[in-house]
Amino acid sequence: MPPVDGYPSPDVAPDNGELTEIAYAKVNLALHVRDRRDDGYHALESLFIFASDGDVLTGRTDASGAITLTIAGAFADGLDNGGGNLVVKAAQALREHLGEERGAALTLVKTLPVASGIGGGSADAAATLRLLCRLWNAQIAADDLERIALLLGSDVPACLASATKMVRGRGEVLEDVDISGLSGTPMLLVNPGVGMSTARVFQGWDRVDRGALVADNLDRVIACGRNDLEPAAVAMAPVIADVLAALRQCSGVRVARMSGSGATCFALFDDEAAADAAAAIIKARQADWWVMETRIRPA
Repeated sequence: MPPVDGYPSPDVAPDNGELTEIAYAKVNLALHVRDRRDDGYHALESLFIFASDGDVLTGRTDASGAITLTIAGAFADGLDNGGGNLVVKAAQALREHLGEERGAALTLVKTLPVASGIGGGSADAAATLRLLCRLWNAQIAADDLERIALLLGSDVPACLASATKMVRGRGEVLEDVDISGLSGTPMLLVNPGVGMSTARVFQGWDRVDRGALVADNLDRVIACGRNDLEPAAVAMAPVIADVLAALRQCSGVRVARMSGSGATCFALFDDEAAADAAAAIIKARQADWWVMETRIRPA
């Protein structure tokens, strides 16, 4: 049984002392920017959903006390595996909180694009906290774990559970939501190979408050939701508009938007056949774009 209630169960059973966690891709089904707070952060309202796929983190205890990270996978190039990586920061923060003396040898297989608006680094940090709680058999309250997560990044607390949530503030206000028809929906993620600076995209936001996000049902989120950062991101990287156009032209699309600060865009589909057909078309036309076929994780 996981030491901390309310977070995902192990995806892979222990094997010779090694544990595995999936760092599920985060998608902003809608992202409304309301105002800039006194502390410098933007007040956000966002409906977070999570893909059933993501980066893969494995780890085993290191009795020497060292925290080490090896990075592999399609998007490993250029990533820091030292103290600047959120995986290492998460491990060190949790160990300091627990007073833990053991270390961990961690391996991250990076399958999600970097700086792409789908919470890759935040999901990796959250997966690290979940894995090490199990690896070290940590006794820690869920509230304490969420406080550690928030110190690591605004999206990390929501990524702990990797389940559909309404997120407000800068990420510290989480509300469980169960929207009928959302769980299991086929979803396509597409990134044109452009890395985006979240800070620069926020700087480009036009500072117009276009109203609250109402997320009581999927139809309303599709009809009235939006991503307020999309225009600024498109201005910085016009290819994002090409991705959105390609997705919206596919048959069976219920909604297509940019996630987070970009450049990854997503589309929800009526059924798996429509998603498969769309993926095939986009891959054939844009061989250099990253495409992931997935489903929305349960709430």
